[in-house]
Amino acid sequence: MTVKANWNYPTPVRFGAGRIKELADACRVAGIERPLFVTDPGLVDLPMTRAAVALLKDAGLGVEVFSEVRGNPVESNVYAGIEAMKMGDHDGVVAFGGGSALDVGKTIAFMSGQTRPMWDFEDIGDWWTRADPTGIAPVVAVPTTAGTGSEVGRATVITNEASHTKKVIFHPLMMPKVVIEDPELCVGLPATITAWTGMDALAHCIEAYCAPGYHPLADGVAVEGVRLCKEFLPKAVKTGTDLDARGAMLAAASAGATAFQKGLGGIHAMSHPVGALYDTHHGLTNAVFMPYVLVFNRAAIEEKIARLSGYLGLEPSFDAFLGWILALRTEIGIPETLAGLKVDDARLDEIAAMAIVDPTAGGNPVELTTDAAKTIFAMAMSGRLGA
Repeated sequence: MTVKANWNYPTPVRFGAGRIKELADACRVAGIERPLFVTDPGLVDLPMTRAAVALLKDAGLGVEVFSEVRGNPVESNVYAGIEAMKMGDHDGVVAFGGGSALDVGKTIAFMSGQTRPMWDFEDIGDWWTRADPTGIAPVVAVPTTAGTGSEVGRATVITNEASHTKKVIFHPLMMPKVVIEDPELCVGLPATITAWTGMDALAHCIEAYCAPGYHPLADGVAVEGVRLCKEFLPKAVKTGTDLDARGAMLAAASAGATAFQKGLGGIHAMSHPVGALYDTHHGLTNAVFMPYVLVFNRAAIEEKIARLSGYLGLEPSFDAFLGWILALRTEIGIPETLAGLKVDDARLDEIAAMAIVDPTAGGNPVELTTDAAKTIFAMAMSGRLGA
């Protein structure tokens, strides 16, 4: 991977192999001298994580590690991190890992100086204005997977343990101060996780592009993100040491999260309740729902998808694009139906009720009613690409 670049869009990103060596400098640029290093239990003892922590210690920064992060992070993870932040008198966060670690790290930094409960800052209306901006600590984000794009986002997803619902917490100042995207950190990622997280990035790009409303900047970023996924996701899954593919997928993930300020849609609205109730992997759940939501929305998005298909070098038609999605899922080992995730229809009514009030539902090109959610779920259970 020979490409190295810095860009602001608007997050300052340091992109390229080996740039993890700049972690201590990134912290100081962000104004952090005593970082809480937030990661997850699967990463905390890996050599690359220990090396990153050592870089901070060697630079004289007062770093401590926090790794109480679940795959689908819950509020207790955040509050445990806030306690660690206060006990260690930390002045910022290094969020190191996949989407879960990034989301928890960002939420810890956000909540560390607030006095109201976390759910008071759910992404509803102008609830974000309730926050005290002076109480938001800075974050340096280091993604080790290419999926959520949380490193460039202004929001996080945390599960409310009492209601078993995923909530989006939002504030403009949640955006990390500096991001390091080093493809070498993704090399050891298993092929399955590479596939699942990559499909999450693809879902972000597709849904942002299809969301109603006029936002040509987001559309352009999303379209290029889809192209990067088409060209490089199979390569990253097949050959984990391919740094060009790993770097391109990191860029695609950031593209998706940059673009979805325009909106998301039914893929996420259906995936969030299933993930909350069945503890399924978010990206994998998105991947299963993807073709069924596309087909459900066809009447509203057919022309846009045809243009996108042509940009990708496919026949400029909805059917060609759908065919590529189905072939990609097969190539990288995505189950065809929800049965592959051990999801049944026992909680269908609950899932439908949660989906229609999910913050992402409003971005679906076709209104996501209870009946619509049940229709999509039935399609994803049966594998039938039709109502």
